[in-house]
Amino acid sequence: MRVAAITVIPVLAPAAGPAAAPSADAAVDPTPMTTELPGGAGAFWLPLPAPAVVLTPFRPPATRYGAGHRGVDLAAPVGARVRAAADGVVIYAGVLADRGVVSVEHAGGLRTTYEPVDALVSVGQVVSRGDLIGTLAAGHATCAPASCLHLGARLPDRVYLDPMALFGPWRVRLKPWAGLGP
Repeated sequence: MRVAAITVIPVLAPAAGPAAAPSADAAVDPTPMTTELPGGAGAFWLPLPAPAVVLTPFRPPATRYGAGHRGVDLAAPVGARVRAAADGVVIYAGVLADRGVVSVEHAGGLRTTYEPVDALVSVGQVVSRGDLIGTLAAGHATCAPASCLHLGARLPDRVYLDPMALFGPWRVRLKPWAGLGP
């Protein structure tokens, strides 16, 4: 059999219903969920204790201003410690649309955004991967009645990425391509 397609799938723990979120005081163990990105962006760690429980997955919009979900919602209890996914500079820390938001710009211009959080950092502050940047607040509507952290990732050209693609490990699956002879 010839292999003509390769699919890379991030290893996640998707929610199959109401999920038990990790405790707010759970230890951060980023080792199983890290990846090195090309272009000097460095390794990214989950902002919450692993494993990641995705309540709402990334759904890119069909057009720049179209409907979609420009990030992922990760299960976590109110008060959970939220940490910087990678080294960077805080470019926003405050209230936006009635909820606390922290945005960090990383090498190469990639920007990660965390909400709703009570910020423990300020604009211009340099943060390192794993630094505490805030605590999870209540109020992200798409997670009700559960609580969650909305994590977004955006490139400098304003294109949104699936933030879970920043974290490894990845499982590679080889798939046969129909139509190729033996």
